[in-house]
Amino acid sequence: MIVAIVPAFNEEKRIGSVVRSLFSHVDTVVVVNDASTDNTEQIAQECGATVLTHATNRGQGAALETGHVFARQCGAEYVLHFDGDGQFDVQDIVPALKKIQEARADILFGSRYLDNRSTSVPWFKRYILRPCATYIIDRPFTGLPLSDAHNGFRILHKKALDKIYISQDGMAHATEIPFLVRKHNLSFVEFPVKVTYYSYGQSATAGMTIIKDLFFGKFLK
Repeated sequence: MIVAIVPAFNEEKRIGSVVRSLFSHVDTVVVVNDASTDNTEQIAQECGATVLTHATNRGQGAALETGHVFARQCGAEYVLHFDGDGQFDVQDIVPALKKIQEARADILFGSRYLDNRSTSVPWFKRYILRPCATYIIDRPFTGLPLSDAHNGFRILHKKALDKIYISQDGMAHATEIPFLVRKHNLSFVEFPVKVTYYSYGQSATAGMTIIKDLFFGKFLK
């Protein structure tokens, strides 16, 4: 069984098309509605998703862990992390799943930098934020040589799902996950995925928030 976990906060414009497109590639779509104030929950339900709703906005990391709890309970063999804003391409799912299976890896990390399809990556993000995140945040904290740790496209085998419990509610989860991969000696592969930007995304200020969360996060204690 393949379960797609889709964190969503105020994504009423795109969540419907994301959910519908996922059903061609996975068995179950779980939308974790992170206290949206728009029609995200209703639209996701109408499109056939299982919707889990947070009473308060907790952040993407918390939404993913809520999805993990569901996936563990239903005995999922693979879990797909997939953003609700339409940035990812569902056509990457089948070849990515084939890759993790052929490699017999515990987790697959998507990367927008392993091929040239993600042409809309903002210049500042590609040439300033990415190098800073890689060499100041991700590799020092995780020890994994990932090209794109903060890419939200991931596939976890059940072995990884049973080991990776996300404690970082916000965006620092993207660094916590590789940290836990190394801590539990899980095997990993990277895979090129296409990302299409509709808005800018994280700012430099958000990066500082991630550093603060990592320093004070309980997974480093």
